[in-house]
Amino acid sequence: MISVVMISMNEEKAVGQVIADIRKNAPEAEIVVVDSSKDRTPEIAEQAGARVIRQFPPQGYGKAMEVALRSGKGDVIVTLDCDSTYPASQIPVLASMVLDDGWDLVDGSRLKTRPGAMPWINYFGNYLFALAASILFRRRVTDLHSGMRAYRKSMIDALDFEAKGAALPVELLLLPIKLGYKVTTHFIDYHDRLGVSTMNPFDTCKWTARRIWRVWSGRPTPKSA
Repeated sequence: MISVVMISMNEEKAVGQVIADIRKNAPEAEIVVVDSSKDRTPEIAEQAGARVIRQFPPQGYGKAMEVALRSGKGDVIVTLDCDSTYPASQIPVLASMVLDDGWDLVDGSRLKTRPGAMPWINYFGNYLFALAASILFRRRVTDLHSGMRAYRKSMIDALDFEAKGAALPVELLLLPIKLGYKVTTHFIDYHDRLGVSTMNPFDTCKWTARRIWRVWSGRPTPKSA
């Protein structure tokens, strides 16, 4: 079973279309939305068939994503953003790489080249952080911040990650690498978002550096059998 999980905050312009795209490409998937909106996002998501978990008042990206990841019931958890930036057509591809090919984590990397939908300053920031992580962890990583990945559910259940704060995808990629899980990359397209971004670039940069250092310098917990 596939679970597609998303977090949302005021995404009423996009969430209905995103869920329709998920249904088209992965009709049997469970869809979970952890929502902290003040607009009609949760109502639209429920009407479209998603299981909505309200987290209000908002507790931040990391806390919401932890709830989403741990609430999925499938054997594979595919993350997606509610803003229509990620291609729902790749859900079955990423899920199959976990379920059929034996990977524990598949990173849907946006950065084979610079996507037209990504501003140059964001691209350079992502590139530099990925380069630093590649050097520290002695393996090539390209996209520390991707919001589209496939995670084996048993791995997520075993991971002890720090949910507090921004840039949680950084830790969710580097910690499995350090612990010896089977991690690979699958390049995907990245599209213009619908709606207004609420990301704080300074906060994201601060937490990205903090998470890279935390995982690299920490003593990993042994991987569950």
